[in-house]
Amino acid sequence: MSELRRKTNPERRAEWWTTLPSAGWLLIFFAIPTLLIVVMSFKPAGPYGGFGEGWSLKAWVDMGNPSYPTVLWRTIRLSLAATLICIALGLPVGFLLGRSDAKTRSILLLLVVVPFWTNFLIRVYAWKVLLHPSGFFRETLVSFGVIGENTLLLYNEWAVLLVMVYAYVPFAILPIYASAEKFDFALLDAARDLGASSIRAFWLVFVPGVSRGVMAAVVMVLIPALGSYIIPELVGGPTGEMIGNKIAQRVFIDRNWPHAAALATVLMIVTLLPVLFAFAQEKRESIAVGKKGGDASS
Repeated sequence: MSELRRKTNPERRAEWWTTLPSAGWLLIFFAIPTLLIVVMSFKPAGPYGGFGEGWSLKAWVDMGNPSYPTVLWRTIRLSLAATLICIALGLPVGFLLGRSDAKTRSILLLLVVVPFWTNFLIRVYAWKVLLHPSGFFRETLVSFGVIGENTLLLYNEWAVLLVMVYAYVPFAILPIYASAEKFDFALLDAARDLGASSIRAFWLVFVPGVSRGVMAAVVMVLIPALGSYIIPELVGGPTGEMIGNKIAQRVFIDRNWPHAAALATVLMIVTLLPVLFAFAQEKRESIAVGKKGGDASS
């Protein structure tokens, strides 16, 4: 037993030293700032902005403003909708990438990654120009009679949703493709041989087979979508505001930093929920795999 302990202790120390840089990074740049924001939400606002002396619950009491539940619900609703649409687009694209030959796959991956070569702000501004009342896209739709002369494509929730899907769909495609690359596509052929249609085989065999990639895609799309600021600021207008815009208003316009900290705390809680769900799901899958392995060995 002592010999086993001597073997395991160095291994544990090596694991600690390996984990220390990433753990320190998370502690300094995530855990401590998060804790500071939560603490700052319990400070009073200063008479000239910033923080005042002492402690106060006023920032949290002000969260009862009727506009905040509406903005929070809009944030969650648009983020979930954008995530679902991105996953719906990412699954067939990931499937196509997984089944393509090396040359075709390289071209398709390049098309997915090319938008990242352009600054994010410029891409959002490009959509603002396209959706503008005198923009090419709107005038084209009007000329073909798809929309009416008085229909606005800009400064509403639909514009925010459209640009969010455009901006975040690569974050859904890449994790799904990473799982599809390891997927055994012979299983789809076997499912079709057993009488399943192509669509049924896709949903019942391929989608569960890349479930980890789908879960990663959900997290990678939903988290930045919840914290969106630039997109609703440029194309959303007053009716497309999200919680990130309210935080920016409290910081830069009102200089009510405790209130901004309270809003940021709420946003962090909402953002952490999908991460915790994904972690719990991963843990359940690991336990299930461990039990299967134990049963097989016994």
